[in-house]
Amino acid sequence: MSRIGRKPIQVPNGVTINLDNTVITVKGPKGTLSREIHKDMKVNVEANEIVVERPSDNKLHRSLHGTTRSVIANMVSGVTEGFSKNLELVGVGYRANKTGDKIVLNVGYSHPVEIAPEQGIEFDVPANTKITVRGIDKERVGAVAAQIRSVREPEPYKGKGIKYEGERIIRKEGKAGKKK
Repeated sequence: MSRIGRKPIQVPNGVTINLDNTVITVKGPKGTLSREIHKDMKVNVEANEIVVERPSDNKLHRSLHGTTRSVIANMVSGVTEGFSKNLELVGVGYRANKTGDKIVLNVGYSHPVEIAPEQGIEFDVPANTKITVRGIDKERVGAVAAQIRSVREPEPYKGKGIKYEGERIIRKEGKAGKKK
């Protein structure tokens, strides 16, 4: 039995759960999230907790059990607290600016790169080498942060590029000099 799947999800005050067949909608102080879950998973909503159950012990149901529970738990924590990812720009002259709701990246290209936020995502630039991506949907926050990182991924020789905060870049040794 899945240890994660068995754990009940505590629903805080101010959060409402609506289960319509296979679509679960979570509404909280920061917004509303809706998601379709697999038709075989059984979601029981009690007064202040949610329990996910699986119909059988076959491989598909076992794999969906913990995943479904984690997705619903992330929806509940997203509408109450929200999620954020921090990025760092490493390199001489690499910087980020916030213009309106967009961010403008100068990362060594001949032109600045503008990135507009998706709906429900907001950017913050606390310093010119740091970017924070915030939102209530964990999946979207991670995808937008990965999109920003892909503008200039960290390279292994000098370590220049856009990296996640705390990410360790594995460095390679440069070309060895010619021996005589």
